[in-house]
Amino acid sequence: MHNDSLLEDIQEVNLSYLLLAQRMLKEDRETAMFRLKINERMADLMASLSVKQLSQMARSNQLLCRLAYVDPDQFLKLSGNPRELGMAQTHAALLMAADRFSTSGH
Repeated sequence: MHNDSLLEDIQEVNLSYLLLAQRMLKEDRETAMFRLKINERMADLMASLSVKQLSQMARSNQLLCRLAYVDPDQFLKLSGNPRELGMAQTHAALLMAADRFSTSGH
């Protein structure tokens, strides 16, 4: 029973993620590509999928999204000093930009 509930939760997260990603791409493609860490080809594909296709993809038993931070130190920095909460979004954007730059081969 617990596994069925977990699978339903995964599928719900998948659908929410795919719908959000598609909306982000339609509203501001460049920012969405940066935030989703995807290239133009993937952005084109995600934006072109129908709701039926998104629903089919969401029914996977695997999460379609993953944490943007694979380094635990970077992840911890996001929840660091509570006095710096005003800078948290800026700090997150900088960490993501640095990661994208280092993995893109530039």
